[in-house]
Amino acid sequence: MADLIPICAADALAERGRGIRFPLTAGGEDASGFVVRYDGVARGYLNRCAHVPIELDWNEGEFFDSSGLYLMCSTHGAMYLPESGRCAGGPCRGGRLRPIAVVEKDDMVFWQTDDFLTPARA
Repeated sequence: MADLIPICAADALAERGRGIRFPLTAGGEDASGFVVRYDGVARGYLNRCAHVPIELDWNEGEFFDSSGLYLMCSTHGAMYLPESGRCAGGPCRGGRLRPIAVVEKDDMVFWQTDDFLTPARA
């Protein structure tokens, strides 16, 4: 069964505001995930652009473009739909962000492990 790992208090995520980064292991490598709130729902993704495998945020937690409608890679401008992670423009060409299952309960946001995403190594 998948584990639920706490990320933050639910009220720490403002609609289309700053995201929260969290450490994890992706396919055996140290990485980070992030969670943002869009359309009232907490949504999580691996912090890795589909165009070039680098982190998206230009300042920690800054994932949305200036309009607040897209998640944007700070390096090459790839844009992703926050509700699905699908490429919406730029060099990602049909790619998508890898989703991370996120659960909100008891006023907290948790991420759910799977076969590829596991807790960060100590």
